[in-house]
Amino acid sequence: MKLPQMYVDGIITRALEEDIHYLDVSSDFLIPETQRNTAYFVAKADGVLCGLSVALRTFELLDNTFQATVYKQDGDRLQKGDRIAEFSGKTVLLLKGERTALNLLQHMSGIATATAQAVSLVQGTNAQITDTRKTLPGLRALQKYAVVMGGGKNHRFNLSDGAMLKDNHIDACGGISAAVETLRGKLGHMVKIEVETRDLAEVQEALAAGADIIMLDNMSVEMMREAVQYIDGRAKTEASGGITPETVAEVAKTGVDIISLGALTHSVKAFDISMKMEK
Repeated sequence: MKLPQMYVDGIITRALEEDIHYLDVSSDFLIPETQRNTAYFVAKADGVLCGLSVALRTFELLDNTFQATVYKQDGDRLQKGDRIAEFSGKTVLLLKGERTALNLLQHMSGIATATAQAVSLVQGTNAQITDTRKTLPGLRALQKYAVVMGGGKNHRFNLSDGAMLKDNHIDACGGISAAVETLRGKLGHMVKIEVETRDLAEVQEALAAGADIIMLDNMSVEMMREAVQYIDGRAKTEASGGITPETVAEVAKTGVDIISLGALTHSVKAFDISMKMEK
């Protein structure tokens, strides 16, 4: 999986414009423009690396003399103290790009690390860990890329990728059967329909209506297990809503096909990586 460079460059450029504005009063008044330094990224904890090329691209956009030697790749497991990459460039530009580069690198590595932890907790079951559309504005592709680097799968990238009938859709248009029937008459053959269900009666109605995927939303583990047994492979099943690292293994044991976790992207903890300047 490779992100389009124009997309990545756009994110970095907006972040740099926000941070630098037009002057860095610390660096510009302190460091000669011609001074050069070497620096490196180092892991401050154990986890999964993601976003290194994005971080290094930050410096490339600022400094056409920037050079880097890379020791780790996205998806690699890191241990505390690992040196990830070394690089050199104009000192003032290394300092100007430091925060933007680290913000993106730490955030993406945090997502990859959290995803890898979730994936490890459901090993030996049928369940796949996926993300959701609960992403930060403008960063969706970076965040979903990080989920893949952590061993997870992507849910919808946007509203065009698939039809998901959530509770508000269902309540607004008169029920599951009516909603699915209406969509079937209008959707192209490539688009699948997923229906969010809140209880076993809605599971039965969604299956009878011909839903491709049935979401078991905020159900107890016992109800999920019963729903999976009732569906019996006639539709894909997705567990969602309030699932945590403490409960994900039990949810996976119900036999669901997919476990979607919004927390992977909307509230993940940044992974601790530092940039150190060689003296």
